Amino acid sequence: MSAPVLLVIAHGSRDPRHAATVHALVREAGSLRPGLRVETAFLDFNLPSVPGVLDRLAAEGVRDVVALPLLLTRAFHAKADIPAVLRQAPAGLRIRQAEVLGPSPLLVAAVQRRLFEAGLTPADTSTTGVVLASAGSTDPEAIAAIAETARELRRTGWCSVRPAFASASLPRTEDAVRAMRADGVRRVAVAPYVIAPGRLPDRIAAGAADADVLADVLGPSPELARLLVDRYEECRASAGKRLTTRAAG
Repeated sequence: MSAPVLLVIAHGSRDPRHAATVHALVREAGSLRPGLRVETAFLDFNLPSVPGVLDRLAAEGVRDVVALPLLLTRAFHAKADIPAVLRQAPAGLRIRQAEVLGPSPLLVAAVQRRLFEAGLTPADTSTTGVVLASAGSTDPEAIAAIAETARELRRTGWCSVRPAFASASLPRTEDAVRAMRADGVRRVAVAPYVIAPGRLPDRIAAGAADADVLADVLGPSPELARLLVDRYEECRASAGKRLTTRAAG
């Protein structure tokens, strides 16, 4: 029996950098599993759409799909939007929805990679505070997951780590930077806890104007690519978990 197709579902954006980054990440993940069929779809703004890809897969005779939300936390898109669109899949497709990406030690490692690529070194951690800036959510589970990631990042040796949000929640990035300065932190770095560029990541960057270091988005980092494959394998191993299917006929 062939392995299920991996369908990576991204949110989408009017910003062309978003889709380009998503595609680069998916290519990186696919390179870790030669022979695995990997598809990309978007909920909004970009093509191909999720229904379009599912229709094409069904027409080609595909029967098993693992749908992976390209999301860092379990908020509205993972809990409502994606399940709703998957339930409209063509008859005969067996679709399992994988878990979202976070929290994960691999995400912490990806954040650190971006901070070091921005010019910091392991020797700087004890005198550098990090603002972990996410897109933002009103979902308590999502906010708790961001806080957990901030705690895990702090345990790697940074002198201080504070979560911040570009929308929906507080504090904003610029407020977290100011709070760290007020606490006497010598050097402040902003680490965008987002996957791809877009409007909210640009807002994070603007809020980092008074920081000493601004890291890049997570993008097609090796750690994030590995995490996509890991979530796929975990979903395959949990037989029947979160099963979405419509019988043929």
